[in-house]
Amino acid sequence: MQNKGENENGKKESSNIIGSSPKRFMNYSAYTLIIPTLNEEGTIGLLIKYVLSHYHGMHVLVMDDGSTDNTAEIVRRIAKSNAEVKFIDRHAQGLQRGLTASIVHGISIANTKYAIIIDADLQHPPEVIGKIAQCLEKHNDLVIATRASVTDWPLFRRIVSKSLMLVGVFVLFLRSAQQSSDIFSGFFGVRSSFFMRVYKANKNRFIGNGYKALFDLLKCVRKGSVRVCEVPYVFNSRKEGKSKAGVKQALALLKSFVS
Repeated sequence: MQNKGENENGKKESSNIIGSSPKRFMNYSAYTLIIPTLNEEGTIGLLIKYVLSHYHGMHVLVMDDGSTDNTAEIVRRIAKSNAEVKFIDRHAQGLQRGLTASIVHGISIANTKYAIIIDADLQHPPEVIGKIAQCLEKHNDLVIATRASVTDWPLFRRIVSKSLMLVGVFVLFLRSAQQSSDIFSGFFGVRSSFFMRVYKANKNRFIGNGYKALFDLLKCVRKGSVRVCEVPYVFNSRKEGKSKAGVKQALALLKSFVS
């Protein structure tokens, strides 16, 4: 029997990782939550269970990029008793690896009016999902969860992040593209048809092995041509696992700036 406070893999989970519950104001069957994963066994079960219990009818697509831990086993176990949950092993299918590629793939197979993208590590608070959905229901094409504050980032990371943000904003300005107060957010919702229309017209400008899908979307959209809403949130400190950002991702971002 699984002990209280442990996940499916027998590891202890923090009881205070997730904040207050959202209000159940609607049925979420028109929504697919897309969760890109790579070795997220410490948090993925907790995230999915929260979504299933608080967002009735929401579909969950876990887009895995070749996890070598127990991520797949945990998701498949949950999926056995929850038809809304699906695990997609992209690595086994021989597909291009990368966060952006996983997001594009997820939206393309979602078959729902809306899609919401969230990280699996719980740095994106899942209680904000409902707020994103509320904004999408108000006829917005794109809803961006923006980091109002970030906890526990060292000074060097803050400097690097701010510098890259300024470069990205300048790139969007030069192209008269859609702006946002958080152009690199990995937590956002879209009207699926809008996203796929932009992607199909600009496939070569989406850097599949990169990790800034929102930026790739924004740079392909002319400023003022779509309805955009922003939802501020506090970016949580990481409880499990480690950041996937590295040299390859940095080079992919530079490629995204010039594509």
